[in-house]
Formats: sequence, structure tokens, C-alpha cells
Amino acid sequence: MKCKNIVLLVSVLSLFFVIPNCVKAITISENGTARAFIVIDKSASVPQQHAATELASFLQQVTGGTFEIRHDITPGKSNIIVGPTAGKLVDPNLSTEALGEEGIVIRTVGDNLILAGGEPRGTLYAVYTFLEDYVGCHWWTATESYIPKKVTLAVENMNYCYVPVLEYRETNAYNSSDPNFSVRNKYNGNCHRLFIDNGLSNVEQDMQRGGRKAAYIRDQKWSSHGMWTLIPPEMYFNDHPEWYTLIDGKRTASTPHYPQSSLCLTNEEMLKELIKNAKLALGWNPHATLISIAQTDDAGPPEHCQCYKCMAVEKEEESPSGVLIHFVNDVADGLEKDFPNVSVVTLAYHYTQKPPKYVKPHPGVIVQLSAIRCSYSVPFEDDINREFRDDIVGWSRICNRLYVWDYPGGNFSNPLVPHPNLRVLASNIRFLIANGTKGIFQEFPVTPGVEFAELRTWVLAKLAWNPSLDNQKLINEFVNGYYGPGGKDVLSYINFIHDAVGVTGEKLTIGASLDERKFLSFETLARSWQYLKNAESATKADPLFLRRVRDAQLPIMWVVMMRWDELQKEKESAKCDWPFSNSIADIMKEFIPIASAKGIVMDGMPMTPQMQEAMK
Repeated sequence: MKCKNIVLLVSVLSLFFVIPNCVKAITISENGTARAFIVIDKSASVPQQHAATELASFLQQVTGGTFEIRHDITPGKSNIIVGPTAGKLVDPNLSTEALGEEGIVIRTVGDNLILAGGEPRGTLYAVYTFLEDYVGCHWWTATESYIPKKVTLAVENMNYCYVPVLEYRETNAYNSSDPNFSVRNKYNGNCHRLFIDNGLSNVEQDMQRGGRKAAYIRDQKWSSHGMWTLIPPEMYFNDHPEWYTLIDGKRTASTPHYPQSSLCLTNEEMLKELIKNAKLALGWNPHATLISIAQTDDAGPPEHCQCYKCMAVEKEEESPSGVLIHFVNDVADGLEKDFPNVSVVTLAYHYTQKPPKYVKPHPGVIVQLSAIRCSYSVPFEDDINREFRDDIVGWSRICNRLYVWDYPGGNFSNPLVPHPNLRVLASNIRFLIANGTKGIFQEFPVTPGVEFAELRTWVLAKLAWNPSLDNQKLINEFVNGYYGPGGKDVLSYINFIHDAVGVTGEKLTIGASLDERKFLSFETLARSWQYLKNAESATKADPLFLRRVRDAQLPIMWVVMMRWDELQKEKESAKCDWPFSNSIADIMKEFIPIASAKGIVMDGMPMTPQMQEAMK
């Protein structure tokens, strides 16, 4: 069986179909007794074996039955076939050729259900898709899930085939690196611990869970912003200052804004040494599929080289990105023979964000465009984001493999502050894909307590896997499942605060200070608090849901304490009463235990003098 191409939504190409047939439904469990066997091939791969074990474990948790794993089908009984080789036992024509590494097949044949996919991750993803979409399991976070109880479980006839649009899906959200959470939610990037650290200079792939598709060399300093780490200044600067950036007429080993070194990208001797060192690093790390040759993490000029040769290329290409792309193309050429399966990743970020006029990236180069200047209160295609919109259109015309470094995770200046961007998550991913994006990194502030981090991480995982899913339905599904009886009021709060930022029309950047958040007025905060207190009342009988609702209250409590004096003035002319505690000290007494239980560390957080006094 082969999948067929179908256009989904905004020109999102996907491989998907569901075809009903005339075969009877398959009974998996009846009154707590397993009525189906799980079948894998005797020579099944490690990921397929793990997929079968996971299937048996979760079906037991759901039904109470014990599911035996066998190597042969049992005639006259229901069989759940795991993996493409075993699938041929009931469908000799089954083919996963069109599925790549991650595509899936879920289909019924007689009394049998096939769960299979490409190698190495496809069969795992087929099992988790079946458990989630058909059985009702949900893995909300690394530590919290919902496993339904169904002593009798049957599935209707199905024939489903899907190949993910994005080849690379990654987030650094807090706790999302957990290997089980990562594979169950189909993340496959470098941040996800789908590897085994052997304590030496190598890292083995965790093949039980399919490993990482996108893996950098072992040291995390080489995973972004790090071309200089291959030419460390402590080794080379004294003898070769000409290899480093010329800034304001002086060669420098450290850039003005960050304690990192930037290189002179037109220096041919430095290029040769960097390629030699890159080969050494890749030789030590045979698991790597990517190597980062990218600029320092800075805000632009004067970080890049101002020497005559660099400036001449920049002038010709009408963008500093031209110098960078010429350089990384040469690196890709130098690595291609010895490391044909390794791609060179570079950044279109700040001063390199605009694409070059003439040079095109080498086929072995991945350009990762940053969305750091965007507003997240409106979609990427909105005019307020036209600079990014123009850049991605330009890069898509010249780049074979375009990735995007996205920032949907919240406010990086103060992660607790409300950041109402949930409504644009799906439309933004579809826009990126429609403009040639093949991989997305979703950056979060890496700390406990980011506002609605659990909700964002889960919804983004679903959309990265299948961008055609309905954004609001996903939000509803998570909120109602995660907050239980408080879900209705939490949803009301989410809708209200999104409407509030829509009314002000302000630009919702990732680093705006609290003073710049106009939508967080007294009336908005007061009504938001009422919705969240209603959710608290609805969950009082259930400690689990109550804890989750209290966590969701932390951002409003924090903003009220931070803006206490302003809010006291605003309430005088407001149309509603003051709903909060009567002092910062009282709110702090309530806030600290909840925050501490969530892992939020108060030291180093921005606080007013009144809050600092209340902490004593």
C-alpha cells in the first residue's frame, strides 16, 4: 500500500487518507480480558520491539487485560500487528516505501490491525497515534498524562496513512527533553534526550525510542551560534589575529556585546583550519547529523567583520548574509566527501536575516531563519511582521532546506507574564510550511513556571506533527483534559486575555517589559482573576486539578504584585471592585508555596522593593 499526495489547507503537503471498508470492527478487550494478541516479527528492530512493549503496557492500563506479544498471527483471533515486516503476514502487499523515516500506517485487515511505519521512528509513531487518537491516551507533560479506563475496547475499520510535513521538530521547553515525552509527542530534535550518554566523547542514539533525527556533535556549545568554537581564540588569536573579526579598525578576540569570538569569513587559511577541526569533531561524534557553522548570539553590527574583503562581498550581495553563505558553502564543500550525511546549519539572524542577492546555499547547507523580531499577537503574515514575511519568502526561493527558529514559548524577559499568542500557533506553522520551511525549533524560556508552558508545548507538538489540525480544538482538548472541571473557566480566561491584547492592538514581542504590556490593565487583571478563581472553586474536590489551576493563577498574581501602585490608582476609576488580597504580603504568602512546588526559584526574579520587603 502506498500513500497518495493530497493538498491540506494552505498548500500544506501531507500524505493522509482514511478509507472505510466492509470488515467488522475488531475487539481488543472485553470486560477486562484481552481479546487480541500483539504480533511482531522475530527479527523486529529495537524501535519496533519497544513500540510493541509500549502498546501492551498502555492497553493493559486502559483495559485491565494482559496482552501477550507473539511472533505469529493466531487464526480466528484478533491480532495487532506491529511493524511493516510483521504486517506482511496479513497483507503481503504492505509497503512502507513511501513513508520515509517517520510516516505511519494504521489499517485493519480482517480481524487484524496493522500499526507500522518507516524506520526508525515510524512504527513507534503509529503506535502512539493509535493510542492517542483512537484509544484516548494523552501525555500532557513529562510527568502528567491521562490514560482512560475502558474494560471493553473495540476499533472500527480504518485505513490511515500519514507522512509528516516537517522533517525536524524540536523544542527546548522545560522538561520536554524527557525521552518518553519526546517520542510520544513526536519531537525528534537535538534538545530531546533520545540518546544515551556513555560518559566519553560519544553519545549513542537511544534506538529504543528511534533516536534523534537532528543531532549535533556532543558538546552543546556547538549546537548554535558557535562557529568560533572550532577556532577557539585561546589557541589561535595570538598567532593569527587576522582570522578574527576586524571591528572599528582592530582585530578582536571577543565581540563587544557577548564574550564570544567572531571570525573573518573571507580568510582562506582560517577556513582550512576550521574545516580540519570540524572533521575532527565529527569523527569523535559519529551520531551527529548536523554541525553548526553560525554567527555569535548578538544583536548585529559591529559584531561582524569590517575588513575590506568581507565588506566587498557584503556590498555585492547587498546583505551581510552573503559573506556568511559563501563561507558555509565552502565548509559544506570541505566536509561533503568525508561526511556525506552531515548537514551544515547556519543562522539567518539579526544582521544576516535578509537573504543575499546572488549566492545560493549549498545543497548540504540548512539555513535557519530567526523570527525574533516578530509580534506574536498576530499571525506572521500580518503587515506588522512584513520584515520577517519578506525574509522568509526570499530565503525560500534560494534554499533547499529552510528551517525556522521560532519563539512561541512566552515572554523571555519575564516568563511568568501572560503572553497571549495561542491563537496564532497553527496559522504561523502553516505559513512557515507554505513558504518552504522543512523544520522548526520552538524556543521557550528554559525555566519552570513559564505561563501556560504545558499547554503551548503540547499544542505545538501536535501542530508540528500535523499542521492541518484545528488550533482551537487542540487548545480545548488540552485545557478540558488538563484542568478537568476547571477547564471551562480556564478557557474563558484564555479567550478573554487574548481578546484584551487584540483590543489594544499592541505588538506582542518576546522581550517586552511589563510596562510595555498595555493590555494588562486593572480591569483585565480583575476579570481574569475572577475566571481563575471560578476554576479554583470548580476543582476544590480534586487535588490534582486544583494544583494545576493554582499554577495557572501564578502569572496574574505576579503581575498584580509587580504593578501594585499603578493598579491601586486604576481601580479608582474602574467599573469593578478590587478582587485581590489587600496587601502584597498577603499575595506573596499565597504565591510562594505554589511557585516553590512548581520549581520556580525566587532569587534573581525581577521584583519591586515592596515585593522584596514582603519576601522577608
